[in-house]
Amino acid sequence: MQLERFHGWLPFASLALLLVATPSVAEQQWEGSIGAGALYAPDYLGSDDYETKAWPTLSLSYGDRFYFNLRDGLGWNAVRQGNWRVSPFIGYTPGRDDDDDLHRLDEVDGGATAGLRVAYIDDAWVYSAAAQTPFSGDVDGYQLALKARWNEQFSEQWSAAFGPSLTYSSADWTEDMFDISSRESARSGLSAYNPDNGYFRFGLGGSLSYWLTPEWSITGLAGVSQLTGDAEDSPIVEDIGDATQAYAGAFIRYRF
Repeated sequence: MQLERFHGWLPFASLALLLVATPSVAEQQWEGSIGAGALYAPDYLGSDDYETKAWPTLSLSYGDRFYFNLRDGLGWNAVRQGNWRVSPFIGYTPGRDDDDDLHRLDEVDGGATAGLRVAYIDDAWVYSAAAQTPFSGDVDGYQLALKARWNEQFSEQWSAAFGPSLTYSSADWTEDMFDISSRESARSGLSAYNPDNGYFRFGLGGSLSYWLTPEWSITGLAGVSQLTGDAEDSPIVEDIGDATQAYAGAFIRYRF
């Protein structure tokens, strides 16, 4: 949950904003929100050190065809059949900085990903399954994610969202993020480590929003996740970090 993750989204955000400004698609079908706030979260995936950082929010959609947000990436609903949506998308996966507890380990550059998402909408619930693989940066392999999200507008002032998630990262992905080479071990004092398998991450999160006006809202959010398998066993997590990861934040947003 580092600020560098947002930097990696800048090319996609620029593309989305360019589409908004294009006259051929500006047919009053664009909608979205933009905002900013503060997020209290671990320094890196597996860290036990937390920081409070400024964090932006951005969400755009063009009817039911295209969408962009910092969580799901830039996607196109190529299939829209009843309650089903199938969308190829471009996303981003953060890497790992070489500072603080990791200053004697190599930096892992994040990169853009290509993926496919299948979603089913059932009243207030949205169920989705997504697969993605990086095509830039230092992370290889693939990642699978299952999510369920409940969204409800209780009144003109209050709305909430809540749901679980399950993410699987492949062995190559796990190695790139949690491996410690013999050279890194000699520099850092951590044991050399080479994961053989992937890992699961279980998550649970929610948000509560209060609408000051039909356009302006204040949102609080919180969540927790648990690393397992070869990620949890890495000295990056076991010795100097924590397999349990939590976050909390507050944001103000403008909807248009």
